[in-house]
Amino acid sequence: MEKHEEISEKVLPDQARPEQPGTEPVKAEKARPEQPRPEQVKPEKARPEKARHDQAKAEKAKPEKARAEQPKPAQATPEVDKDLRYFVRMRNTDLDGTRSVQISLTKIEGIGRTTARVIARLANVDPLVLMGKISDDEAGRLRTVVESYGPQVPRWILNRPADVYTGEGKHLMGTDVLITKDDDVNRMRKIRCYRGIRHETGQKVRGQRTKSTGRTGTTVGVSRKKE
Repeated sequence: MEKHEEISEKVLPDQARPEQPGTEPVKAEKARPEQPRPEQVKPEKARPEKARHDQAKAEKAKPEKARAEQPKPAQATPEVDKDLRYFVRMRNTDLDGTRSVQISLTKIEGIGRTTARVIARLANVDPLVLMGKISDDEAGRLRTVVESYGPQVPRWILNRPADVYTGEGKHLMGTDVLITKDDDVNRMRKIRCYRGIRHETGQKVRGQRTKSTGRTGTTVGVSRKKE
């Protein structure tokens, strides 16, 4: 009997074997279908850097070359006005002839916008016309009014309504403005008034704050008092 059982175990396949108690049936594994292997993609051979640089340079130069081939439009040359004088001499100053009279006159020291308009009206000249296009007669009238401007206008419009020594009203122009200013500062320094001392020490004169501005010398920061 023992031999017969051994033979039957060898002959019977796994599916035909009787199930023994306490054991689970063994399932036959299904054969997996063979999946085709993906074809290996060969990487492109890297082009040398010089070839890539040359190609990029050629592509970049194409539009520039096309633009160079196109005919350039003719540039319009600015018209030169032969009647325009670019400089007008007045009160030892070269005035800009390409600007209006009321603007060009402000180049003279001591003449502002308001004074320039008053001078143009007194000389019977349009203040909006270009200085380089006025006639010689109009330029002469302007020079005359500029030289004798003070007595022709009220005192409140002058830049020096009361002189310190004479008490007369004057309107200073040109180099007279700088000379008179220096004389006034030196006079205040000599009499040792508050404004003169402030001018002498290089500090603010007209009552401005000096806590955070107007510092002179090697002042860098503020040091706190040590407790």
